[in-house]
Amino acid sequence: MFASPFPDVMIPEATLYEYLFDSLGNAEQDRVALVDGTTGAETSYGELVAHIDAVAGWLAAHDAGPGTTIGLYCPNVPAFAVAFHAILRAGAVVTTVNTLYTAEELSGQLADAGASWIFTLSPLLGKAEPAASAAGIPPGRLVVLDGGTEGAAVGHPSLADALGAGLPAPDIKIDPHAPAVIPYSSGTSGTPKGVMLSQYNLVANVAQSSALFRVAPDDVVLAVLPFFHMYGLTVLLNIALGERARLVTMPKFDLAEFLRITQDHHCTYLFIAPPIAVALAKHPIVDHYDLSSVRTVLSGAAPLDGELGHAVESRLGCVVRQGYGMTELSPVSHAIPRSGAEHVPLDSVGYTVPNTECKLLDITSEAEIPLPDDGESERGQLLVRGPQVMLGYLNRPDATAATIDPDGFLRTGDVATVTADGVVRIVDRLKELIKHKGYQIAPAELEALLLSHPGIADAAVIGVPADDGDEVPKAFVVRQAGAQLGDEDVMAFVAEHAAPFKRVRFVEFVDAVPKSASGKILRRELRARNNG
Repeated sequence: MFASPFPDVMIPEATLYEYLFDSLGNAEQDRVALVDGTTGAETSYGELVAHIDAVAGWLAAHDAGPGTTIGLYCPNVPAFAVAFHAILRAGAVVTTVNTLYTAEELSGQLADAGASWIFTLSPLLGKAEPAASAAGIPPGRLVVLDGGTEGAAVGHPSLADALGAGLPAPDIKIDPHAPAVIPYSSGTSGTPKGVMLSQYNLVANVAQSSALFRVAPDDVVLAVLPFFHMYGLTVLLNIALGERARLVTMPKFDLAEFLRITQDHHCTYLFIAPPIAVALAKHPIVDHYDLSSVRTVLSGAAPLDGELGHAVESRLGCVVRQGYGMTELSPVSHAIPRSGAEHVPLDSVGYTVPNTECKLLDITSEAEIPLPDDGESERGQLLVRGPQVMLGYLNRPDATAATIDPDGFLRTGDVATVTADGVVRIVDRLKELIKHKGYQIAPAELEALLLSHPGIADAAVIGVPADDGDEVPKAFVVRQAGAQLGDEDVMAFVAEHAAPFKRVRFVEFVDAVPKSASGKILRRELRARNNG
């Protein structure tokens, strides 16, 4: 077992609102907290807290408090921050939803999480309204954050309605250890499951991560990674607000717009995923923008190649760092510190964050692998224990027990090594997840969808390398007897029923899907076939 080389940080028994905003002083009221990168509209810290309190009061007046779960289906705009923190301030639970989800996928998550409200934006109403209806949510509980303005949705309550009511935040006691946020993750395998995180989990991970990321009040942080993902929620939204930095929101990634916002708003700290690093290192359009304000780039959500990271450093004249985590860890467990870490290899994920212990287990025997006296350890599955570990999976006790051992260590499903001085390197993964542009794709979910097609007898999905070094889904399909089914038919079917990032990019028709005696798909054989 090995622990963080950094001293423990203090983690108070507080709600996230108390931790982030109770210390807001008079001198900080007029500091800019949020900037809409598209319009340039600014929200001060004082305005942000006032809006959070007002929306929390409005929710409480409509009996949306403890015991209520609210879906948040919204891209990165300043209103996301208001809605998210207001829901928690009211004592309710929030389940964040991927904005690329179809109405079918959205309704499935709302139903599984037990949501009785949903917050969204008018451009997403085409999916939000049918999803809410399918989940039994009435129009009066579908809040359109930009409603009530010219050209925006009518017939639903809006953020303007909640603010206009002028109600005080409720005076209630909130248990910081109770479930508060339920993002969805496929974990180490299988279909998406609700990850129960407490406010204490989130407070802890902000405190732990801040010690290494060192976001400062004079930083301008670009929020392109989605807030509905725990990486964006903790590392961008909550850490930036807690450190009183300026957070510039971007609702969706577009390279030219990303570069424009970075240039025009003089962004200093960029949190990205590896596909953005590829663009920053190689795309010719980068040379048309002044990115001299950028001091630090931190990559997460998928492994970053060391040479690629150094190429970004060289081109932008900045420092590049890498972090690691997963939704079930709120999400950060490892990172290369922003400063004083020039000796740490960029293809590693750095050190274990404070207040956290880890161990490596032999993949075959599950015996613990000792910390080496020198050099790098043997490879083993990485397990993590700390205050950021989730409470468990919603309504999935078996999956929880399979993921968190009796001693409180969470099995990450990733294979790692550790050096004598505690530097961790992720070298492989046991889990079957496909990671595409920072998103997780569960093969089992796509396989279930494919099997619903009348012309498909059997199917299996694996991740295969794309030209840009990312990973994309490939389907191995067994046709039903007599079915006239081509590659385009299969890909179009998936595209119709799944979010864009889940779409199958390659199809191979096979006579049979290789399986073990117990019926488990032998993905190693499929990978070997694909590589052959």
